[in-house]
Amino acid sequence: MDIARIHREFAEAQRTFALVELQPTLDGKVYARAALQTSNGRQYVLSIKFSDNYPNEMPRVFIDAPIITHAPHRYQGGHICYLHPTMWNPGVHHLTFVIGRAAKWLNKYEVWRNNGGTWPGAEIRH
Repeated sequence: MDIARIHREFAEAQRTFALVELQPTLDGKVYARAALQTSNGRQYVLSIKFSDNYPNEMPRVFIDAPIITHAPHRYQGGHICYLHPTMWNPGVHHLTFVIGRAAKWLNKYEVWRNNGGTWPGAEIRH
């Protein structure tokens, strides 16, 4: 885990998003938390967890509140699929990108909930 890079990316994310914070873990690592509001006005809180291999492995994004019990494009561990893992590029992608993609996922989730279960936009099977 590249802590120095995470701190740089966090500073950039703070300039883009109003409510984002970096939290320590008990084992000396960090994770990010963000609060986002969708175009429908609903508010969500997410956790962004960095693996030991970050930035070479994409972070996992979890929706903490409100609890989402059922939705497509989520992995068995509960984290959302905001980008196909093979598309992650550590030279291009960063925390601000991840939060932006999570915001896009949340807006699509709300459309899915309200339209009878059709996910809007392109989908990649995996």
